[in-house]
Amino acid sequence: MGEPEQKRRLDKWLWFARCAKTRTLAQKLVNGGHVRINAERCVNAATRIKRGDVLTVTLPRGIKVLKIVDLGENRGSATLAALLYEDLSPPPIPKHDGPRPLPQAVREKGAGRPTKRQRRDTDRLIKPD
Repeated sequence: MGEPEQKRRLDKWLWFARCAKTRTLAQKLVNGGHVRINAERCVNAATRIKRGDVLTVTLPRGIKVLKIVDLGENRGSATLAALLYEDLSPPPIPKHDGPRPLPQAVREKGAGRPTKRQRRDTDRLIKPD
């Protein structure tokens, strides 16, 4: 017989893979409905995951699509955490460098705010001396 398939709690793996700073935050992430396992929404932090599962995690910094390569034994450094998964996320949207130029309003000549001279002429029409 083959060896039994290993499984790990979802919240624990998210913590190992550094998707969350603490295990409690990983539990809140799952319970809040921000994690999908193989396109199925998951709301139980104790759900068991295995190698080959694909997780879609909605994080504040963006959406990550992770294929589980290893289940891990404990939380290690970021380089060790990167070995636990294969990142299938789409590339991030490039950001525009610097401030964006404001759109310039186009007015017809004579339209808009009157000049000082035009206001004086209007005042003379309304109140003759």
